[in-house]
Amino acid sequence: MVFFMSYPPTRRQLVVSVGFFAAGVSLFVAGAYLSLANISPQQARVKARNDFVKDRIRKWLDD
Repeated sequence: MVFFMSYPPTRRQLVVSVGFFAAGVSLFVAGAYLSLANISPQQARVKARNDFVKDRIRKWLDD
């Protein structure tokens, strides 16, 4: 590790590092966008499931 940090990075190494960083950021942004774009159907499924469970429990307790 000491050998690696002993010399400053070359121009090519900096370009590759910036490229990998940009690729990682773009993947992160794409994942966040897809997660937020699909949140309303997920929320609807959770609400429907919760309503179903509540109705079943109410029916079970009332009988």
